[in-house]
Amino acid sequence: MATLEKFGRIRLSAHFFMRDMLYSEIANLHGIQNIPDDPDLAVEAGKRLCEELLEPLLATFGHVTIRSAFRSVAVNDFGNEQQRAGKSHYNCAKTEWNYSRHVWDRRDAEGYMGATASIVIPWFVDRYKEGEGTPWQALAWWIHDHLPYSEMQFYPLLAAFNLGWHERPARTIQSYIPPEKGYLTKPGMPNHTGDHSPEYPGFPELQPS
Repeated sequence: MATLEKFGRIRLSAHFFMRDMLYSEIANLHGIQNIPDDPDLAVEAGKRLCEELLEPLLATFGHVTIRSAFRSVAVNDFGNEQQRAGKSHYNCAKTEWNYSRHVWDRRDAEGYMGATASIVIPWFVDRYKEGEGTPWQALAWWIHDHLPYSEMQFYPLLAAFNLGWHERPARTIQSYIPPEKGYLTKPGMPNHTGDHSPEYPGFPELQPS
C-alpha cells in the first residue's frame, strides 16, 4: 500500500499527478488492479502527455477533467473481452492496439512510447450543449493548430475525447458522433495543413503553461 501511495504521488506536470490517471470504473467494479507493470515507462509517457498537451489545455481553457487515462493490461483485457461479448459500455479496444495509447507501460509494435487520456473540457461543454451549440470540430481544429497531439477521437456525451501523445505522432482526428462518424482529418487529406482558425471563432489564444 505504501508503494502504491508513493507511486500515486508522482508529479507528472505542474497540475497533474499519477493518481489522477489511475482511476478506472472497470478496475473498481471488478476488483482488477490498475497498476503498471513498467512504472518508469508509464511515468515517462505520462509526463509527456501532461506537459505537452494537458497543461497547455488547462492554461488556455481552465479545468481539464480526466475520465480515463492509464489502463493496465489486465484492465484493458477484461474490458475488451466484455465489449466483444456484446457489453459495449466497456469501450475498450484490443489491448495490443492500445499499447502506447491507454496502456502507457507498453511500447507499440514499432517500439515507440505514447500515452492517451480521455478528457472533458468544461469550458467547451458549456458551448457544445450536446451538439446544439459550438460543434466538436471547433475544439478539434484548435488543438490540431496549436498542440503536438498524435490522435483524437471524439464522442457524443459532453464532447469527451481521447487525446493522445506519441513519440511518432499520427496527427489523426476521428469522430464517433453521428452523422460525422469517421475521419475529420489525417495526413494526406486536403484539409490537414494550413490555418483552420475560421473553424473556431472566439476561441482563446494558446496560453503559456
